[in-house]
Amino acid sequence: MGNGFFQVPTAINEPILAYAPGSVEREEVLKQYKAYYNGSIEIPMYIGKKKIKSGTTKPMSPPHDHQHIVGSYHIAEKSHVIEAIDSALKARDSWANLTWEQRAAIFLKAAELIAGPYRAKINAATMIAQSKNIHQAEIDAACELIDFLRFNVEYMSQIYEEQPDSAEGIWNRVEYRPLEGFIYAITPFNFTAIAGNLPASAAMMGNVVVWKPSDSQIFSAKVIVDIFKEAGLPDGVINVIYGDPVMITKNILSSPDFAGIHFTGSTHVFKEIWKQIGNNIHTYKTYPKIVGETGGKDFILAHSTANPKQVATAIVRGAFEFQGQKCSAASRVYLPKSKSDKILDLVKKDIESFNPPGSPEDMSNFITAVIHEGSFNKLVKYIDQAKKDKKAKIIAGGNYDKSKGYFIEPTVILTTDPKYTTMETELFGPVVTIYIYDDKDWAKTLKLVDSTSEYALTGAILSTDRYAIDEATKALQNAAGNFYINDKPTGAVVGQQPFGGARASGTNDKAGSAQNLLRWVSPRLIKETFVTPEDYRYSFLG
Repeated sequence: MGNGFFQVPTAINEPILAYAPGSVEREEVLKQYKAYYNGSIEIPMYIGKKKIKSGTTKPMSPPHDHQHIVGSYHIAEKSHVIEAIDSALKARDSWANLTWEQRAAIFLKAAELIAGPYRAKINAATMIAQSKNIHQAEIDAACELIDFLRFNVEYMSQIYEEQPDSAEGIWNRVEYRPLEGFIYAITPFNFTAIAGNLPASAAMMGNVVVWKPSDSQIFSAKVIVDIFKEAGLPDGVINVIYGDPVMITKNILSSPDFAGIHFTGSTHVFKEIWKQIGNNIHTYKTYPKIVGETGGKDFILAHSTANPKQVATAIVRGAFEFQGQKCSAASRVYLPKSKSDKILDLVKKDIESFNPPGSPEDMSNFITAVIHEGSFNKLVKYIDQAKKDKKAKIIAGGNYDKSKGYFIEPTVILTTDPKYTTMETELFGPVVTIYIYDDKDWAKTLKLVDSTSEYALTGAILSTDRYAIDEATKALQNAAGNFYINDKPTGAVVGQQPFGGARASGTNDKAGSAQNLLRWVSPRLIKETFVTPEDYRYSFLG
């Protein structure tokens, strides 16, 4: 067999298509959207080489048209969870021993399939399943997932290339082994790219995976499965099951071969999983790797020198893109009194320019639906409470309607209490709360921003005063894992801004970076001595 030190293709960020009226990409995605919307698909579980239909199904409906059914998916029983684990373990040796460049080629091919023949499919599926407008679908399902796959291959090659020094007469080398066992991937509804990356990043490093997508994302997860299969991913490497998260997780975490979890979701769920892992620690063959990105209560802090138009745009984009359903979405804002009226007028003007919330098929819509009725009801509760509370005032939006879709108007709450409930609680919807501070209280406000939330995912400072920027950067060093200067706190790009936060926001293992991939390997140091000693005596003995 031929050998070589292989240089992978240089990773570059996938260009974002514009989807302008009359463009080819716009026509293609609308055609695919209509085909999916008017079709009906039955989605099985994927365990080894089998497509398993349990017979117990749930319907799938677009959040913006919740009475319309586009298909159904099959629910796992306990036996399917065990079968998925067994299938992964059976595939492990062959996959782990496959040369790394062969693994790399599979995921590079997957990236090219998304960039080409699957682009309209994965974007249209995301528009239907998660009610993303075409721009949000494009930057997520197409571009970010492509970037994850390409950059992770490059990072993988860099990790393998990193080797220890060797002294005279010996050769030191490090193998980056996959973990001994299988990985459990739990993915959220809000990003198709995250749904693809969490199982793929672990698999790329030679691991086998049991993947449970969010029930609200299965329609677009099916497209990811199709892409991986066409790219040549062997059976059993990534096994896909759906259903009761409590039952599935309990059985996964009971396996002695559980070796790690790659998670994105709620803080409470992640903490409960961590506790279960701790309770089962004597069961496992190895200490499991625990990697999670969880909640956020992300901030925008404007200084008195900030440009009002820039602040307003950061608020509107940061809070309302994808209906605020990003873990990085701006949901608490601190404005200086001297600029607040101007900024708020601009924010309200922008909101007034939006179409009413509607279907993403209408590409003039900036705002569509929240993901499901549970999310809708939770947000309505907080909006209605703000209408009653003396410390809060709704200055924009505040209306909602779930008769056809789970539509909530972009809503701005103004509060006189910096610790008001919607300044502290993660809402995950198109609701932002604003507190106005006296300009002279800048330093106090920095402490307030740092201490208000249990989370520490993203945050932004807007200012034209470099001293103020420096002061905020230092004072808020623990308040956000991704900190933005003169920009909104969303929109991290793979290869440019590795993403993750600390405190209650997760383990900060930075998806889209080599740091994350290193969690999915267990290095082995090999030292080879060429002339082996034959006498125990050292020189000092004479």
